[in-house]
Amino acid sequence: MFDLFSWSHIVILLVVALVVVGPKDLPRLMHMAGKWAGKARAMANEFRKSFDEMARQAELDELRKEIEDLKKNNPVSDMMGAMNDATASINNSVTEGIDGAGISADVTAPVEGAIEPRSGEFEVTDTAAAPVPPAGPAAP
Repeated sequence: MFDLFSWSHIVILLVVALVVVGPKDLPRLMHMAGKWAGKARAMANEFRKSFDEMARQAELDELRKEIEDLKKNNPVSDMMGAMNDATASINNSVTEGIDGAGISADVTAPVEGAIEPRSGEFEVTDTAAAPVPPAGPAAP
């Protein structure tokens, strides 16, 4: 803290202040000097904190940019897209081959090995239920 002055310099300054200001006002002067030093230290700390915050924010912005670049240039998603395109083209060629051969692809037909509903479960279908005949008088 006192790198600028040696102890002998500080003692000389205190003696000069004692002679110039006087012993009566010297405590008030030291108190005022302490307040100024405290304000200067607080301002320096605030400046340092704001500078650190700006550096941290710049670092976070850089990390966000790197993450966005990785998301855009993700080789796994590129590979997944290529695989999806390949499977779609294979499915289209298989469907065209079935239609061209005169075979109709029945999507609603049950698939062999498909999971059947367990007891107490119902299979959900899109077909409407058969109408129930109205209850009327019984025929004799």
